[in-house]
Amino acid sequence: MRRRLRRPFFDRPCVEVAKDLVGTRLVHAPNGRRCAMVRVVEVEAYVGDGTDPGAHGHGGITPRTSVMFGPPGHIYVYRSYGMHTCLNVVTEADGRCAAVLIRAVEPLEGIEGMRQNRGGAVDPALANGPGKLTQALGIGLELYGADVEQGPLYFLARTGRAPRIGVSRRIGLSRGMEHPYRFFDVDSEWVGPPRRPLEIIGR
Repeated sequence: MRRRLRRPFFDRPCVEVAKDLVGTRLVHAPNGRRCAMVRVVEVEAYVGDGTDPGAHGHGGITPRTSVMFGPPGHIYVYRSYGMHTCLNVVTEADGRCAAVLIRAVEPLEGIEGMRQNRGGAVDPALANGPGKLTQALGIGLELYGADVEQGPLYFLARTGRAPRIGVSRRIGLSRGMEHPYRFFDVDSEWVGPPRRPLEIIGR
């Protein structure tokens, strides 16, 4: 049985958590009933310590970013361009600003429901982007601040051999694109473009 990831997993440097999230399972269980499970295949780290202008908390705490400064293991969701919901999990110690953006997932359970939510989108475009995966999973702003130890979103640890992880610069930012904080499973067809890594870590 896969182990559920608890707060100590997220209470670590953001970049390390981001690498270790690749290959984990993300479960959505609204009202305690599991409706979907996916495998995380692409993420980006965002560190609001003054060195990362791409992070939402770079300029300090605001009503929107307050959860990023709180305890690790909480959900940070926001709207991108007023249209797409993006899913993040908060990392590092309480008072520090850091979170990992979930960029792409591989559907494992509840696939037909995800396809309906996405208007019949075909694989692998079903969930190979941050806005696509939240639409597929039915994740909205109501999950802002949710605790992964309590649900309805939670993560299950990897089992078996760790994936080969590609490292690249982040995507679609006006600032902070130079940071190599994007990590993805180089062998997964569910990863969004671009797929050429700067380096590969792991086996």
